[in-house]
Amino acid sequence: MPFVFSIKDSYRHAVEAATGGKNTVMYDDLGNPSVMVFVPRFNLSDVITGAPNTPHPAFIVDGVVKDGIWISKYQNVIKDGRAYSLPGVAPGHSMTIDTASAASKAKGAGWHLMTNAEWAAIALWCKKNGFMPRGNNNYGKDHAMPHEVGRLESPASPSRILTGTGPVSFAHDNTIAGIYDLNGNINEFVDGFRLVNGKIYVHQDNNFNTPDNLANWLDTGVFFDNSVPGNDTQASGSAGGSLILNSQRENPMYTGGDTDSSFAENNTAFESLAGKSGYTVPELMKYLAIAPTSGDHGSDRIYVRNYGTRIPLRGGAWSSSSDAGVFYLNLLIPRSAANTYLGFRSAFVQ
Repeated sequence: MPFVFSIKDSYRHAVEAATGGKNTVMYDDLGNPSVMVFVPRFNLSDVITGAPNTPHPAFIVDGVVKDGIWISKYQNVIKDGRAYSLPGVAPGHSMTIDTASAASKAKGAGWHLMTNAEWAAIALWCKKNGFMPRGNNNYGKDHAMPHEVGRLESPASPSRILTGTGPVSFAHDNTIAGIYDLNGNINEFVDGFRLVNGKIYVHQDNNFNTPDNLANWLDTGVFFDNSVPGNDTQASGSAGGSLILNSQRENPMYTGGDTDSSFAENNTAFESLAGKSGYTVPELMKYLAIAPTSGDHGSDRIYVRNYGTRIPLRGGAWSSSSDAGVFYLNLLIPRSAANTYLGFRSAFVQ
């Protein structure tokens, strides 16, 4: 009697065959699928010249070195309180980071909101391999390649595109097997990174099950600082001076107190971010794509408010233009933020 594929097995088989086994379909206990991309383990020295020949932190979980990590191929949607990676759908948006995290973890052990360490690993891999993915950063198309378009969610009001509907240049490796839409479409929440009154806190390695209490996080001792004193304006605007990294916060961008509200900010090209004169930026910041390595990082930009508690956004949105990209980092918003330009993707580690 010949072997007969089930519908589930047929879908998984088709995805794996089309991508040479680089993608698969994972089903949860409700039978719902997510298309996932396998990122094999690599060392820091593989992506950063002169770095140690040890695994990138994304591949170390609770002290155990993993063979690789699974990343959602598509920006996620939430259905019945769970996160799913599906092609050709409107990406989920307008949730808080806590909702995104809960939907990711609801899928079971090993599932989690994509972490900053995982995002950084992919960004560094892209840079080292000579291809920076393009995407929907200009109302349905790429700002530099306007003929590269995706299928608009709403043609009458161009903004988001349906997941994975852009060309392969919208994938991280420039192939159909890649991770789509890391540049633009919607900003993505990432876990394992918090900015509190300018100080950077991160997870140890890729310990995505770390309790959400900063007492359990790694205090890096690194601050986002401003080169000149900030101001007390009661609206968003430039704090003046330059955005820098420092061993302390000497100049809050807003001097009216450490509030989560949105007042003065600063920004710079990611590759131009540097330490205060005489301060050596720790290598960990480079490993986590919080500070640049040497060379070109595109025109990706970093935005910061160094007062209050800020959560990280990666990638940029449909209107970010040349600022968007895999090294784009936004540290402007509070934990309570939810908006149409905010979304996420889940990840899985065995």
